[in-house]
Amino acid sequence: MTKACTFLLWTLSAAAAIFLVTQPVGNSVQMALSISVIAMLAIITVLRLDGVWRHVFLALGSVVVLRYAYWRTTSTLPPVDDLYSFVPGIILYAAEMYCIVMLAISLFVVADPRERAPAPRPQDDDAPSVDVFVPTYNENKEILAMTLSAARAMEYPRGKLNVYLLDDGGTDQKRFSEDLAVADAANNRAVVLKDLCAELGVTYLTRAENVHAKAGNLNSGLARTNGDLVVVFDADHAPERGFLQATVGYFAEDPNLFLVQTPHFFSNADPIEHNLDTFTTMPSENEMFYGKIQKGLDRWNASFFCGSAAVLRREALEEVGGFSGITITEDCETALELHSRGWNSVYVDKPMIAGLQPETVASFIGQRSRWCRGMMQILLLKNPLLKGGLTFAQRLCYLSSSLFWFFPFVRAVFVFAPLLFILFNMKIFVASSEDFLAHTVTYLIVGELIRNYLYGSVRWPWISEVYEYVQSVYLFRAIISVILQPRRPTFNVTAKGQSTSGDRLSELSLPYFVIFAILAFTLGVSVYRYSTEPEISGLLLIVGAWNVLNLLIAGAGLGVITERRNIVEGIELDTNTPVELAFGGKTWRASVLRASASGATVQLPQAAMKALRKADYGRLSLANPSVDLIVNSLPVTVAAHPSPEQPTLSLRFDIEAQHYPVVSEMILRDMSGVRAARSARQKRRHMIVATATLMRWAINSPIKALGLLLTGSTASARRAQTARLPANSNTAKTFSEANAKEGA
Repeated sequence: MTKACTFLLWTLSAAAAIFLVTQPVGNSVQMALSISVIAMLAIITVLRLDGVWRHVFLALGSVVVLRYAYWRTTSTLPPVDDLYSFVPGIILYAAEMYCIVMLAISLFVVADPRERAPAPRPQDDDAPSVDVFVPTYNENKEILAMTLSAARAMEYPRGKLNVYLLDDGGTDQKRFSEDLAVADAANNRAVVLKDLCAELGVTYLTRAENVHAKAGNLNSGLARTNGDLVVVFDADHAPERGFLQATVGYFAEDPNLFLVQTPHFFSNADPIEHNLDTFTTMPSENEMFYGKIQKGLDRWNASFFCGSAAVLRREALEEVGGFSGITITEDCETALELHSRGWNSVYVDKPMIAGLQPETVASFIGQRSRWCRGMMQILLLKNPLLKGGLTFAQRLCYLSSSLFWFFPFVRAVFVFAPLLFILFNMKIFVASSEDFLAHTVTYLIVGELIRNYLYGSVRWPWISEVYEYVQSVYLFRAIISVILQPRRPTFNVTAKGQSTSGDRLSELSLPYFVIFAILAFTLGVSVYRYSTEPEISGLLLIVGAWNVLNLLIAGAGLGVITERRNIVEGIELDTNTPVELAFGGKTWRASVLRASASGATVQLPQAAMKALRKADYGRLSLANPSVDLIVNSLPVTVAAHPSPEQPTLSLRFDIEAQHYPVVSEMILRDMSGVRAARSARQKRRHMIVATATLMRWAINSPIKALGLLLTGSTASARRAQTARLPANSNTAKTFSEANAKEGA
């Protein structure tokens, strides 16, 4: 088809769509049209039709969405001369239009996600040299030992793989600080990590000053190494043995390739998953991004660097002066610079690293604040719409990733809009109950069907609303601060590996109680007005239902800030590793079912279970390691009294640096079982079941949260959290000092 024919086809399609969208029809016709579309979308969803049906689905859904946008613009805005209602009405309208624009951009991004063929396996002689960078700032020795051991053991031609620990916690600036406590901590850290690196066979590097945070640390490593490719792993991201074999081959196929990005997989629950008890059954929050959105971005050559679990071409990095450090999201900024210069990227949807997520609400909010501020900086300082060298599709993709972070404003508008009518009688949405049913309700149903069709296997209904609500309360300040001073934000390290004892309220909990109380009070007012003002009962019923939904989400939010006991053992994964256990002169064959750096669950013969007792001391050896290990065994202790009726035994490890290669081999030799479990979790949840779950959270969570509030658990939580924090934290006012300033 010629370009002229293509242009004509698009023009005619656009004209037909505009004609269909702008036709004035009554509520009955609008309802009939919408119900017909909803029925068609439901059929396509139930039958799981794809291919051309995917485009039919999106086209039909777009008609209802655009008709709503047209009706909302032309028929529902308050009159300008009524400023009391007009101003908040315009704010609500702007929030809705933002959602529709973001929906349109996201439909473009994920309309045709790309499935990559496996990379060709590089031959030993032709394989490029690889430098692995593990940047660190304040992570402990145990976390680093696991990541370094796993990186060192990756399958790759001998002599072509070098691993570097880039320590920003032991810089000259810190070791010679005038603050003696800072200097002592930095010197002690440097000694410990140098010894660890020597033990594990990796190179320790540091630098003079902590400038430009993680980007500066990576660039310091870049200047002192010379590998053809650079691999970046965060300090808590331990790779699978086959990581390089699954990624490096793409660079031989495309000389203009600068990036191969892989998903981040986490072995522990984030605070929302943990406190609502969804981690083992529900797809993790990041699976929507890594399982759907990044594949859509890859279709448009716009998949971007996510800071870790990625391979980059040194030549490309050197062309732009290394990792970009103008913003605090150096990963996305670097990718933007290289895409604008014509370099290409690849996304491989295969989780091959195991990492840690922030465990507390405070550290989670701190992490999201950094992401939010960084993407706001990119939007303001390096606007993708104005950046030269990008294709139109790349501009939209980067714009989508930046504009997404305005959701706190939109979430706030949707939470408080019903209050304006119920409490203050503001007419911010001029429509009858019949209009609302025919246009708004059907639009909301279609929107939910679209989201479920595109993302239902990786994001259950109402979960996005809970995540956004919990973050929005504290991200306002982050967004406003960047808008006022785009160059001011500094990098904050996300605190991880934080164990908590006992149920307690997060130190950030107060605003969530206030919002819940306001929404509950508004519910009472709406019930009173419904019974005393029958002339507006229809509208009160609709707006009241909106407020009830917000109240349910706020109730679930109280479940999130009610932090349950959480013992973090570092990276811990299911596995199926054959081992030998030696106790008291007897040796048994066993299989490790789950392991971390601190212990393992093993399956043993019944004879062994009968022979062992709690506190028995022995050794565990790998039956057939895939790599040469200087030490192939580690000391173990029976952690609990074995029961002959139980098929498994709990062991505790007592390990030193030389034992970490054994542990990483045990856990990360093959993550195929982990990937299978991740895929098994990716199943759709019925809207009725999801709604019932939300209601259960909304009923149970406030009761438990109020109980803890009355017993004073917030104060003890604050004391416990403060005790775990670095002395030089710079985020006390915003996130109760959950994250340490500067660093890797």
